[in-house]
Amino acid sequence: MSDPTSQANHTEIFTEHCAFKWNVDFTNKKLTGSVTHDLHVAKDGVREVIFDTADLDIYSVEVEGNTVSYEVKAKHPIMGSALHIPLPSVLKSGSSIKVLINYQTTKDYTPRLLFYFSLTEVGWEIVTFTDKVKSLLSWFGTGNTWVLTGQSLNETYPFQLLMKKDFSLSTSVRLNPIQDSPSVKIKYSAEVTSVLPALMSAIRQSPPSTGLAHDGRVIGKDEVTYAYHQPIPIPSYLIAIAAGNVVYRPFPRHLGKAWTCGIWTEPELIEDAYWEFSEDTSRFLASAEEIVVPYRFGVYDLLVLPPSFPYGGMENSCLTFLTPTLLAGDRTLVDAITHELTHSWFGNGVTCKSQGSYNEGWTTYIKRLLLQVLHSPADRGFSFIIGYKALQDDLEMYADKPKYQCLVIEFEKGEDPDDAYSTIPYNKGANLILHLERTLGGLDVFLPYVRDYMSTFMGKGIMTQEWKEHLYTYYEKNGRAEKIKALDSAWFYGEGLKLPVKMEYESTLAESAYRLAERWDSSLVFLERLQSYKPLSSSHVEHLASLYKVSATHNAEIRLRFYQFSLVDPTSPAAQKYAVEAADWVIVGELGWLLAG
Repeated sequence: MSDPTSQANHTEIFTEHCAFKWNVDFTNKKLTGSVTHDLHVAKDGVREVIFDTADLDIYSVEVEGNTVSYEVKAKHPIMGSALHIPLPSVLKSGSSIKVLINYQTTKDYTPRLLFYFSLTEVGWEIVTFTDKVKSLLSWFGTGNTWVLTGQSLNETYPFQLLMKKDFSLSTSVRLNPIQDSPSVKIKYSAEVTSVLPALMSAIRQSPPSTGLAHDGRVIGKDEVTYAYHQPIPIPSYLIAIAAGNVVYRPFPRHLGKAWTCGIWTEPELIEDAYWEFSEDTSRFLASAEEIVVPYRFGVYDLLVLPPSFPYGGMENSCLTFLTPTLLAGDRTLVDAITHELTHSWFGNGVTCKSQGSYNEGWTTYIKRLLLQVLHSPADRGFSFIIGYKALQDDLEMYADKPKYQCLVIEFEKGEDPDDAYSTIPYNKGANLILHLERTLGGLDVFLPYVRDYMSTFMGKGIMTQEWKEHLYTYYEKNGRAEKIKALDSAWFYGEGLKLPVKMEYESTLAESAYRLAERWDSSLVFLERLQSYKPLSSSHVEHLASLYKVSATHNAEIRLRFYQFSLVDPTSPAAQKYAVEAADWVIVGELGWLLAG
């Protein structure tokens, strides 16, 4: 399969294992080192290997120990620069070959962190992430963030972060030359030398996590080499590294489980972070195993990042990255990790081969099922109801680009998948799978299929059509051939503002919120649900803020929604007041999104 977001020739030759050797240079804000690719030949006579790169200085290339010439093509605005390396002409399908690339990152690799506000005549206009993703957050910039000392909790040490989410150009191609397609799954090892503790999306081999921080050396002064190994094949977007003044605390072992869990964060946050997550993380992971299949990655650690991290979480293998805004102080936001850990099976384990497929739909469905197991069916229904509101908003957003309303998006070569980023694959995908569950006879019938699906494709890449064929074959063998035709609908390629099937959700928890909203209807609105009513008077906004203390809560989810509805009428005195307060909260407060680079 040719990936429209990659220039690599991975259908002819592909990486099976990468060995990284890096030095993290905080002074000059760059990485120097090498990557060795162990490549599998898939086509007789392939004459070159092509890697995706961006903003790298390449010093030299070796093929099987012999120095060779190479060519870096002109930079494509979305896909970066293709690195072409010649190969011996005698290669046969099924053979292997080793390529070593020495390189360093460049100054163009250092991005900037931007928060977008526009000051209008009537007050602050808060621009939502989905409305103007590129202008709101250029946080990933060219793929790497070097957090300045003022942006970490400790003013002494900087914090360097490299990771990737499914946006346009991967961090991976700015971190190393690689075949940047989710259809290529690799194992990797790494040796990272740094004056600050270095973490990766893999299992640490040395020095031990439970030992002295930075192997007992002087943090910020002495170099330590950290060794990691990822024995499970993962897509390139899960290769991540974070280096900073972090410490570790293990969570209690879960009875009967071989895997371990723990928390990493800056020393100033370790007590709060440990308290917030230690009670539930292992329990969540064990409960997810009961729904699907055993956890394969051996380690499930959390890394609470500095306030400048602009996302709720990122599901890097073995090491979930989290925003510190989840530290509410009362564990009310701990459920957020259920989504990230569920990616251990859907995305990290079974991976869609293209940007236009369904990792997030499966993850969201299983995450909501996990909420039912952990709490109640009402919690599952409540999550679907909240998600449906986000789905409606994003379907409306793409009314003039109906292609992006589809679950399966057929991107053109070089098209930026960032343009299609929304909650649609999360919520439309989750509703499709919920519809299948109900059509096929409920959880007792559907969960055995889910486990068969995971066992069949774990560690592999898969396309939507392959999943559909597996689904049909499974239920044809199990006597439900007629019911499975429910999938023959507009779910995958359907456009428009509605789901193909009207969905009903368990609404016990939502009804209490609805009744409260109705009670306030003529006087003030109530958070997200109440944004559908006409704008409130400023006196009512102030009364709500005073009554519920929503503008002072440490729960970022609640506080964000308060600011959203208080700014609906930008001409009101309340909007003038709370726009400034919201800006202060975002820029220097709870979220701390500051200018970097």
